[in-house]
Amino acid sequence: MSVSVDFLTFLKKRDVVLLDGAIGTELDKRGLMTCGRTNLDSPQVVLEIQQAYARSGCDALITNTLTMNRIYIETHNVGVSVEQVNRAGVKIARQAAGDKRYVLGDISSTGQLLEPYGTYTESQLCDTFKEQARILAQAGVDGFIIETMIDLREALCALRACKDMATPPVLVSLAFATEHNGGRTIIGNSVQDCAKQLESAGADVIGANCGDLDPAQMAVVVSLFRSATKLPILAQPNAGKPRLDGDKTVFDMGPDEFAEGIEKCLDAGAQIVGGCCGTTPEHIRAVHQLLAARKLQR
Repeated sequence: MSVSVDFLTFLKKRDVVLLDGAIGTELDKRGLMTCGRTNLDSPQVVLEIQQAYARSGCDALITNTLTMNRIYIETHNVGVSVEQVNRAGVKIARQAAGDKRYVLGDISSTGQLLEPYGTYTESQLCDTFKEQARILAQAGVDGFIIETMIDLREALCALRACKDMATPPVLVSLAFATEHNGGRTIIGNSVQDCAKQLESAGADVIGANCGDLDPAQMAVVVSLFRSATKLPILAQPNAGKPRLDGDKTVFDMGPDEFAEGIEKCLDAGAQIVGGCCGTTPEHIRAVHQLLAARKLQR
């Protein structure tokens, strides 16, 4: 594939689009902090991880900028410049992607709760997301992915901020705690509410990632989204459910079993798939092989 069309056009032309997998847990394996400051402290390591994902057959790489918004950086004492860390994240991903893959700017939670549960207003969150989105857009991303959101209101703030940018399409993904009772985020938002409000606010793609679900359970959430919207559906499950091994979080699901779970998500209606926590380039390669086999069968 050669990137000759914009990402939204590419989405419309392809039956399935494959994203990359986890960066945070890959950095953990190397004893590095799982935050975007590694873009500045250890750029070569981030580059090597993303190059491995590029070789695995994915169509797009996601920048290592997950929580690199001003509120998160300041409240968690990350000690980096919002501008520098986000621009570095795009530069590294673009280098790994070359001219054959797209780059999506990654945006996620501020780590703070909105009023009345917390002290932050929607206006404050919108401002911090606008700043990050502007930097990512100016640095040259092909689209935005808003992911691992547990609060629909915060996801909507990020979506509105991204839609203010002239550039790219916006993918929005929430983290679900259960597939039961209509599918619920930790905050309690249902799949139906998420689909209705995100579609109304202009999302180009909606779906689920991370959370407490294994790939088969995420397939149930995908089917709920499919019933609630005509938009393309995204699924990025973890490599199984996490378990604690001493003080470390471990994901045990191997590449083949993960690909089987992704196939369930595809059968449920997902069009964009990838991996979240615990997934590796080998997991994404297994999914790439699955997609090739499905294409041959058709």
